[in-house]
Amino acid sequence: MSQPSTPTPGSSRPADPRPGGGSGSPWAAGGTVFAGVLLFVDGILGVLKGIAGIASNDVYTRINDYVFKFSVTSWGWIHLVLGVILIFVGWGILQGAAWARGVGVAFAALNLIANFMWLPYTPVWAIVTIAIDVFIIWALCTDRSNPSDAVRTS
Repeated sequence: MSQPSTPTPGSSRPADPRPGGGSGSPWAAGGTVFAGVLLFVDGILGVLKGIAGIASNDVYTRINDYVFKFSVTSWGWIHLVLGVILIFVGWGILQGAAWARGVGVAFAALNLIANFMWLPYTPVWAIVTIAIDVFIIWALCTDRSNPSDAVRTS
């Protein structure tokens, strides 16, 4: 008589069939690269937003009264500085730098808070940026692969 072909408990199976044996999700790993691109682009848009705010104080108009009242020039400098930092962090993530993930989460969170406070000036753009920052934080926090394990080709 033949025996069923089901594996017996305790039989050895490879823990992770993917090369490198990382425990991260392939979706999260792909999301990390996309998060790096989004951080880079979000940084460029922040720089442009900052330059517009610094160049002219009447480019953005406040829709309603809001608790956080800064001049548009102050907001311009905040967005400019955050934008430059996001560009460097996004580039670091794309290069696979070990420091870039943690710094990316921190600065995406700061950018999220700044855009929440920026809501009265550009509500749609601020909400889109907040959604992008939430995705960036998720992608950088869920990828468990080790960037130093990645094989780099030049």
